[in-house]
Amino acid sequence: MTTEVNRGHLVDAVDARGVARLASELISQALRDAIARSGSASLALSGGNTPRETYALVAREPGIDWSRTRIFWVDERAVAPNDERSNYRWAKEALLDAAPVPHERVHRMRAEASDKEGAARDYEALIRQGVAPDADGVPSFDVVVMGIGDDGHTASLFPGEPTVMITDRLVVAVPPAAGHEARLTITRPLIEHARKLFFLVVGASKRPALERVWSDNGDTAQTPARLVRDCRGFVEWIVDAAAAAFPR
Repeated sequence: MTTEVNRGHLVDAVDARGVARLASELISQALRDAIARSGSASLALSGGNTPRETYALVAREPGIDWSRTRIFWVDERAVAPNDERSNYRWAKEALLDAAPVPHERVHRMRAEASDKEGAARDYEALIRQGVAPDADGVPSFDVVVMGIGDDGHTASLFPGEPTVMITDRLVVAVPPAAGHEARLTITRPLIEHARKLFFLVVGASKRPALERVWSDNGDTAQTPARLVRDCRGFVEWIVDAAAAAFPR
């Protein structure tokens, strides 16, 4: 079932497996459409447990020309690329190696660098070089895979932190704080200017955050995922019954 939910569509899935199946179909079609439209596609990946099965299914989807698809990341922890906590590592195992995606089309965030501000500037330059801008001059990803935390964060934009409100940088370093380690993250302009965003949300623990995101009133500084309400592209919420409290 698909319904309208504030700035986007909500797709009703029964469980995590259903979310992965629907998300893989929609993401794959969006990539095929982008390649057919412009000859190439840009894809930004999030980490966490929820999208892993989705990525594995996308790797098996037919008709995606990976030689014409550039892969970027939404955020990354300050760990080595083979660390269990690395977003790159799990995407590599589930999608990049399985598809396979040509090495030169993969652009990982080097969040383990000692100079994280420099790494953020380098990644912003890489995005500007590899992702076509929209009419406002902001790089516009064809597809961005997003999630939402129990606290309402998205990407690595956390409640009450200044990175949530940054608009003059496309990638920033996130200092360590209670509850999270140092990271790199894209900022709201890249999210707001993406052509298509797919939010994958699983589990009852996400329900309060979703209610705050979808509420008519709220504070983006305290629930960063509310920035989706300012997105200019198409937003698809792929949510299981437990997270959205669908009647069964």
